[in-house]
Order: sequence, then C-alpha cells, then structure tokens
Amino acid sequence: MTKYISHPLIKPNVVEKRLYQSSLANAALNRSSLVVLPTGLGKTIVALLVMVARLEKYGGRVLVLAPTKPLVEQHAAFLKSMLNVPSHNILMFTGETSPAERAELWAGGSVVISTPQVIENDLMCGRVCLDDVVLIVFDEAHRAVGNYSYVYIAEKHMGQSRSPLVLGITASPGGGDTQIEEVCRNLNIGGVEVRTESDLDVVPYTYKKDVEWIYVDLPDEIRDIRELVDHVLRDRLNELRRLGVVSSKRADPSKSELLQLQSNLQYQLKRAPRPQAYRSISLLAEVFKIKHAMDMIETQGISALKRYFERLQNEAQSRGGSKAARRLVECADIKMAMGLANGCDEEKHPKLDIVRQIVEEQMRRNQDSRIIVFTNFRDTAELVTESLGGLKGVRPIKFVGQANKYKDCGLSQRKQVEILRNFKDGVYNVLVGTSVAEEGLDIPSTNLVVFYEPVPSEIRSIQRRGRTGRRGRGRVVVLITKGTRDEAYYWMSRRGEKNMYKKIRGLKSRFEGVNGGVGFEDDWGGTFGGVKNGVGQGATDVDVVGTLDAGASEVVAQRRLSSFGVDGGASGSANGTGTGAIGASGSANGTGAIGTGGAVGTGRVGGVRVFVDQREMRSAVVKELERLGASIGIKTLEVGDYVLSDRVCVERKTAEDFLSSLVDGGRDLFGQLSDLRRCFDRPILVIEGGELYTRRRIHPNAIRGALGAVVVGFGVPTITTEDAGDTAAFLYVVAKQEQEGGGRVPTLHGGRTPQTLKEQQEYLVSSISNIGPVIARRLLLHFGSVQNVMSASHDDLMAVFGIGPKTAARIREVVESEYKE
Repeated sequence: MTKYISHPLIKPNVVEKRLYQSSLANAALNRSSLVVLPTGLGKTIVALLVMVARLEKYGGRVLVLAPTKPLVEQHAAFLKSMLNVPSHNILMFTGETSPAERAELWAGGSVVISTPQVIENDLMCGRVCLDDVVLIVFDEAHRAVGNYSYVYIAEKHMGQSRSPLVLGITASPGGGDTQIEEVCRNLNIGGVEVRTESDLDVVPYTYKKDVEWIYVDLPDEIRDIRELVDHVLRDRLNELRRLGVVSSKRADPSKSELLQLQSNLQYQLKRAPRPQAYRSISLLAEVFKIKHAMDMIETQGISALKRYFERLQNEAQSRGGSKAARRLVECADIKMAMGLANGCDEEKHPKLDIVRQIVEEQMRRNQDSRIIVFTNFRDTAELVTESLGGLKGVRPIKFVGQANKYKDCGLSQRKQVEILRNFKDGVYNVLVGTSVAEEGLDIPSTNLVVFYEPVPSEIRSIQRRGRTGRRGRGRVVVLITKGTRDEAYYWMSRRGEKNMYKKIRGLKSRFEGVNGGVGFEDDWGGTFGGVKNGVGQGATDVDVVGTLDAGASEVVAQRRLSSFGVDGGASGSANGTGTGAIGASGSANGTGAIGTGGAVGTGRVGGVRVFVDQREMRSAVVKELERLGASIGIKTLEVGDYVLSDRVCVERKTAEDFLSSLVDGGRDLFGQLSDLRRCFDRPILVIEGGELYTRRRIHPNAIRGALGAVVVGFGVPTITTEDAGDTAAFLYVVAKQEQEGGGRVPTLHGGRTPQTLKEQQEYLVSSISNIGPVIARRLLLHFGSVQNVMSASHDDLMAVFGIGPKTAARIREVVESEYKE
C-alpha cells in the first residue's frame, strides 16, 4: 500500500513517501546542502519537503530559482499543484513581469519562482530584499560558477537573510577538480548529499535503461574531404611548430591546449610584441575554424559541413569579417573540399539512415512512443527533423535555443514552452534537440533517447540519458563514427562521470568530517542518524517520515515536475488538513499560517548612487559596484553607460569593443564620444581589459592614433582598467568624490545627436554585409534613393564601381529572402 507525506502545507495524497527523499531533505534542513540525484528521481520533491518545513518553522518566504523560463513555468505549476496554499501567494517572475509589478507582488508572496537574472536585477535596484527569505532553492546548481547570477544571489542571501539556508539541486555538478568545489563555495554549501541509481534505497524506484552503441563507418567520399581539410590542419600546426609555439610531440593538440596557448601568446605580446607572435595568433584562429570543420565532417555529415562552409564564406565576405576566414576560403585545399562537398549527396553520412531506422523500429514496437534525438548542432537538428518527417506515423519537431544565427532563427522561450507542451500531448512524438533540451526540462514518458554523437562533457551525457527511463524501461542509443573524435568524446564523458562521483563522495566525507557527522532531527517527527551504504538509518516514525515499506510489492509512479503543465494544478486548501493560509504579515503558528513580512524599500537612503544603462546589466561591473555599497539606478541612457554626477558620465568599452568600434562600422566610437562630450562637462572613456594591442591584427600605431583622437580631438580623458572589479572600483571612487566630496548628485540629461536624413539613408544601405560607408554613398548617388537601390537588379548593381558579383548577390539575397522567425 502506498503511503504519502502528511504535512499541513502539502495537499493530502500527492507526495509518496520515499526514504531516500526524506533522508536527503532532512540533511538539507540541517545545513545548506548540494543534493546530487539522478534525473527523474525527484529532486523537486526533496526541495518541496525542505520548503514546507522551513515555511512552517520560520514563516517568511521561499525563493526557487531556475535558469530558463520554461523551467520556471514548470516549477510554478508543480508547486501550485502540490502546496496547500492559495495560488496567488505562489508567484512566478520572469523578464515579462514589469519591475514595478514585481516589487509590488514580492511583498505579498510566500513562494517566488524566478529566473536568476530577474532577482539579481531587482536586488541591485533595491526592489527586493532577502531578509525574510528562509530558503533559496538553486535548480541546476552546477551553473553556480564564474559570474553567473546564482553566485551573486547566494552572497546576498547570506548577507541579508535572518535565517539563511541554501539548497542546490542537480543531476550532474561536473567532474573537474575545481568545479564542484567552486559550486559549493559560491553557494555557501555546508554539506553534499548524493544518491545514484545503484543505491539500495533508490533501486526500487528506478527503471532499467538499455544502452546501445552503434558504430558506423565514414564513407569514402567524406574521407576524401576529411583528408583535404586535415592536410590544411597539419600544415597550420607544422607552421606553429616551426615558430616554436606548438610542441613537436603533440600531433593534434586539444582545444583546451590551444586556448591556453592563445592566452600565453597574448600575454607575451603584451610584454614584448614580436612579429612571430602575431603570426602565431593568426594561425591559431585558422586552426580553431579548421577543427570545427573536422567536427562537421566526422560526426555530422555533408549537409552540416556545407552550411558551415557557407557561413565561413559569408564571414570572409562580410565587413569586419576575420582575416582567418578570408585566408581559409582562399586556400586551395579548402576550395577543393568545398567543391567535393557541393557535389556530394546531402544525406551521405550513414548516421542519418541509422536514425531513421531506429525511430521506425521504435514506432513499430510502440506507436505511442516519445523519442528525443540529441545533436550538437542546429544544422544537423534541422536535417534530422526534415528526414524523419517523411516516415509514417512520425511527427518530428526541432527544438533549439533562442539565439538567431546566419540563416537560422532561434526559438523564443514562449515557443519552446509550446513545443514541449505539444510533445507531451502527442502533437509531436519526436523531439530533435540541441543542448537546450538536455538540461532541466522535465520531459516525461520518453521511451528512447538517441545521441547523434557522443559528447565529451559528463554533465551533458548524464542529462541526455536522464530524459528516458522515468516511468518505465528506457532505451539509449549512441551513434559513434569509427576512427573519429566520436570515440574520444565517448571515453572522455565516461571517465569524467566516474571522476565526478568520486569527487562528490570525497567532498561529502570532508564536509562530514568538518561538521562532525550527519545526525539531525527529522522535521517530520523522527530522527535520522545519517546514511550508511546508501540506506537511511534510524527512521523512528514511519507514519510521518517517508520510508520504503519492506513488504512493498509494487512501485507507484511518484508525481513528477513534468506531470504539471504550465496551466495545470489546483490551488487553495484541501480537506481541512491544514489551513495553508498565507497572509502579508503574521508568524508561523504550526497550523500552516505563513507570514511574509512587509514591503521592500526601493533603494538606499544616502550614500553613493550611480545610474546605469540597462544594457550594462550583463557586465560584472554593476555587481561589483553594488558590493562596494553603491545604490544602483537602472535606466535607459541616451548617452554613456554610467552617470556618476551632474557633470560626470562614463562610456565603458571592453578592449574588444573598443577595437571593434574602430574597424567594424555601425555607430562609431567617435559619434558616441561626441554625444558624451556635448551632454556632460566631465566625460570619461574607460577601456576595460588587457591585450589592447594584441587582440586584433590592428597596427599598434592605429590604436595609438585612435586614443590620441579621443583624448586630444574630443577632450575625453581615457582610463584603462584590468577587469570588471577594477572598473567598478574606479567608478565608485569618482562617484564618491563627486557626491560626498563635491556635493553633486547624478543627473540624467542630454541625448544622442539625431542623424540627418542623408546619414540615415547611408546607414540603411551600409547595414548590409559587404557594404561600407563609401560603397553605400556610391550606390545612393548612382540610384538616387534607398528604394531604387533595393529594387535594382543584379546586373544594375554591378554597374556601380566597387560592386562585384558576390556583393550584388548578397544585396539581392537580403532584399528578396523570406523573413523567418
């Protein structure tokens, strides 16, 4: 007989008792924890148990963070269906909710589910405060590295909350020597809890996954192309060896080794510029592109390779395109490889036929099957989707990320949610996805997962496999091309996964040694003394704590996050098992009443204040300013990036941005500085980051000339900083001098100089790739208007001096091509 968790804040008969989940939840209540649990085993249920225990004990509010909008919507629907509280107290925040509305809603909500970027922005602007947040759940906690929003929010939680507690949940925190420790450090984790599918208390709730490896041979035609491209690769590597850059012992350096080499060369150039270093950096840029082409050839097929070659040619021809791309498309071997690829059947790679056979076989076995095909690249996803579309009973759909690329539009988050809903409902039965389908999205009842290629990351491999075997026996098929990097990637992920679990176990032991064991009181009425050999020990109250009945003869499928659509779920109290009442104020009294405290102030009173352009929110500078104590005001600034007083405004450029503004066209640097000089008495240009003279193949004197024009010609002082922290420290000191020392206040004023009609016309025409300002003026002088330029034929365009067949074709392509979302 199935037993359920009984708690005043959980609806009756909805959460099945499972010992491992109760054990993990109680450990997480004892201290801030990272819980590592395989996909499909109820990480969200563990979070739910911790959540209700904290709310009952402390009142306040809980914050649940997930990296994407589709995940946020799934969590919101899940919690509304599980929690015995009014649905209007369970709030969902995304970028679509206005800042003013979020500030108002925050005051009355007890459970807030949000993307981390939204909460980060609200914290910086003072719209919310975490003083009464008694728990933050970080879903996909392995993201808490570097400058990701999780890191900042965790830091603020520990500094602001009266009763802080963190729960990080993930199926795969990563296997790097430092990555897991970095996640724990960034989230202020005090303990690591881990279960695998082989642990004794987990086994009864898992289903077997049949994993198959299918090896395929590379066709002779593709081998010929590979030989040509490999010849170019070996030629570039040999030249790097002659320059003394690459060791003669390394026949084929890895990508990480090449990236490290690139970093070392840039450092050398910064100290002592040498012609050989410039040449080496240029060769490395070619090597990276060639290696990507090799990936396409070996693992994806002709169609994906042809599309990559097309993008390479477009980059070479476009204004501001890299010199590496130009040199490669002019290389004889690459030209020959392009010719051979164009003459090949687009479906030449055998993987495509094998995928069709696998999908057909699965549909014959079970016509109600749900299948996910994973591939690394969008081009392949599109090809596979088109290929499967011709099979009887197969209804495929492509599932990719949001970014728009050359001739490839991404999917909005709204569209992603719609596709997932239709996949669950059976409108589509095959999902062909890139990495966006790997992480977090809870897709139920998937019978088969196909890896079009192995992935070297243990995180991604675990996430892919975890999409199947959730409600019944699952099947995983991995396609591996013999004698290619497919084989290397497969073994890399296997080793990485093994090392990951070894690292987690070691870290868990270290935490337990520091904290003196894992015994703690059970918040559901019992006592646990820890976990031994994967089995929870010491459960004293079977009726209250979820346990596994020794005589259980069947496993009832526990409701999962994926069981709840974005519109699903009941709300309110049920059957009088607990009031679940949540008000704007009050305290917990053991009956389920939860107080959320009062409204949050909208900013600091006094102190240094800085107005920041909203487009700067992605930079680390804003966080560093906030850490230094500045009050941040987010605005859409007409000029500049940071307003420090009524007379001081700062334009911030990274070293790469500064160089790009000199050579890539668009709204130029000098136009921006002219507006800045006109609007503020004390404008400042900050150039952030090193390698100013080595990042791009631009002559140092050209860079010095630009700097001279900025300082002398425009009268704008220029400051260089090492990194975001250095930039923030400089801005803070200047703002403090102006505001506290000079009695000034930051004031928004001024705007950009409006473009004349002539400038707007030139800008419209020059926005097409391959056309610079000079050619744009020639076209307008020749044809007389923008309309005439756009309607001119290919031959008429070529009549203009400087317009060749490629540029003319590009103009016609831009004008005539159908717009696609």
